[in-house]
Amino acid sequence: MTAKLKITAIKPYPVWVGTRNQMLVKVETDHDISGWGESGLSGREKAVAGAVEHYREFLIGRDAMQIGRIWQELYRSQYFEGGRVLQAAISAIDIALHDIKGKALGVPVYELLGGKQRDRIPTFASTGDEAEGDAAIERARELRSQGWQAIRFFPAGQSSKDIFEPRESIGTTANMLNKAREALGDEVVLGIDYHHRLSVAEAASFCSKLDRGVLDFLEEPIRDETPEAYESLRRMTDIPFAIGEEFASKWQFLPYIERGIHQFNRLDVCNVGGLTEAMKVAGWSEAHYVDLMPHNPLGPVCTAATIHLGAAVPNFAWLETRAPERKLGFDNSDFFPVQPRLDGTDYPVGDLPGLGVEVNEAAIQAQSFSFWEAPHLRRRDGSVTNW
Repeated sequence: MTAKLKITAIKPYPVWVGTRNQMLVKVETDHDISGWGESGLSGREKAVAGAVEHYREFLIGRDAMQIGRIWQELYRSQYFEGGRVLQAAISAIDIALHDIKGKALGVPVYELLGGKQRDRIPTFASTGDEAEGDAAIERARELRSQGWQAIRFFPAGQSSKDIFEPRESIGTTANMLNKAREALGDEVVLGIDYHHRLSVAEAASFCSKLDRGVLDFLEEPIRDETPEAYESLRRMTDIPFAIGEEFASKWQFLPYIERGIHQFNRLDVCNVGGLTEAMKVAGWSEAHYVDLMPHNPLGPVCTAATIHLGAAVPNFAWLETRAPERKLGFDNSDFFPVQPRLDGTDYPVGDLPGLGVEVNEAAIQAQSFSFWEAPHLRRRDGSVTNW
């Protein structure tokens, strides 16, 4: 089917799944073909739903097959363009339109992105927020025994709901990672996500306490608003940086890619502007030898969209995933009866039309939204610090 498909409805569904909300969006057409998308702006789902409702007002009646044109209109249709809320809404709509077009043409979404370049999507797993010190190293051993070749740690104090003091974390964390490398050997890829909780000086101090060759990537050590701050840190360490999960456009990636600041793009397809924008970032990154290492903390729609992206690009490292035994409930089969499943430590690239995800709409309609707030951390002197 290549006929025009008119958009007849756009339905935002902010719903509680597992231990957080998921911001799902359904786009319906007059040919009885619908698509699903997901927003990545966790904790601010109501804001995204409002933006989706604004966009819905002029998208009804538009041709769902004209994905690129719709993206441009969504971005350019207001004077105050861009920003994380609007881009999260655009991301969800864009992913849903790709789902529709794949179903209409009878092909997987990756065929719309240039075709499949790999058959399996490698992943990395994490030791978990709660594991610290020797417990984290033991958890990494378990993940390694399950087949993961890339493992991410979290810093000491990560699970705190109240106090986070950076200087109390960095020494303990560096000691843990030095021991982890010794315990796990040189074959495994090791990284850590500092969740932008450090200053430049604190991050440099942390890196100086690591033995050489311990880390293969350092994720989000400082906040990303000022590329010059990252350039300063770049001059103080040779550890590869993984940055970008909060970026909401190709323009935010621009200085990091062009100036050689980072080596891994933590691109989030549900934040950056959907698959349309993600493919542009991927091509730009390829030209600068930067690999994608996508952010994927959400639900099966995000996972599926990112698998299609990973299948279609040459410069791909690992997709973030959760070890199945964590059982956080984000992949609840009652809500998502058909969804990507790990085969060992990889996601097989499937051949179902569209995203290859089915959503039980009746079940999510019956599921309530629940306000969720990330921890509001402070330092011991009472000042506010980053979560």
